[in-house]
Amino acid sequence: MTTAFIFPGQGSQAVGMGKSLSENFAVAKAVFDEVDAALSQKLSAVMWEGPSEELILTANAQPALMAVSLAVVRVLESEAGLDLKRDSAFVAGHSLGEYSALAAAGTFSIGDAARLLRIRGDAMQKAVPAGQGAMAALLGAELDLAREIAAAAAQGEVCEAANDNGGGQVVLSGAKAAIERAIVLAGERGVKRAMLLPVSAPFHCALMQPAADAMRDALAKVTMQAPVVPVVANVGAAPLSDPDAIRASLVAQVTGTVRWRECVQAMAAAGVTDFVETGSGKVLAGLVKRIVAGAAPVSIGTADDVAAWKARKE
Repeated sequence: MTTAFIFPGQGSQAVGMGKSLSENFAVAKAVFDEVDAALSQKLSAVMWEGPSEELILTANAQPALMAVSLAVVRVLESEAGLDLKRDSAFVAGHSLGEYSALAAAGTFSIGDAARLLRIRGDAMQKAVPAGQGAMAALLGAELDLAREIAAAAAQGEVCEAANDNGGGQVVLSGAKAAIERAIVLAGERGVKRAMLLPVSAPFHCALMQPAADAMRDALAKVTMQAPVVPVVANVGAAPLSDPDAIRASLVAQVTGTVRWRECVQAMAAAGVTDFVETGSGKVLAGLVKRIVAGAAPVSIGTADDVAAWKARKE
């Protein structure tokens, strides 16, 4: 098997996502209904009607993105005969996308994934008071340089590499003043571009420890099955199948670096040639192209994308 299904993270959300799937496929509508019921909230209405200010809230964006990804998987299963166990070598997701990947592979129910992501989003938002943390993207910097900049900028505060996205894109996270110092240092070190990101909290750094504690408690209460195919985990950049190891990895992920570049490289090294981005947007497809020379990833997030996928397979 040479295919991996990959699942997007926060930042891929957009008002209207998933609507064409719900309107065209009963199995997709069932996913959105299940998420709405699990959260006791008409999240699907926020997804399709906005306002965008409500959708981008971490506690909404995370389960919403998972819902679209799982709707796509269910549609591919019913319309195109997809069987992840048979048709894929790995699943992987970027940050919250790891929960989508695990739900797709049968580790969590969709309802449990939605509830966990709501807890995760709330806990991440509350971990750091508003205005005290920040994140910045360094464009044109590899991980080693980004870590050197973060270490020099810290000055006793938290400043860490949050995402190694590949293609010379690394995101730093930490205390606001430290991140601002890192942006200045990045310019002095020849980084092509360094910019603050419009995020509500400093994700994937030590400041998120309260959220990691909350997820440890939440995950301990959830029934988890071994995934039907291994998940390539963000923090270890290696495949996992044991539920206890997955649980520990998801806790570590809250404060740890999302090693996306290494995850994609590990899948490619294991023989994956086809990457299928499953859900809203095309962010991961763009990253894969930068990480794997000659890769031609496919993004499936709408009814038209499903039709194109079916035509390609026939």
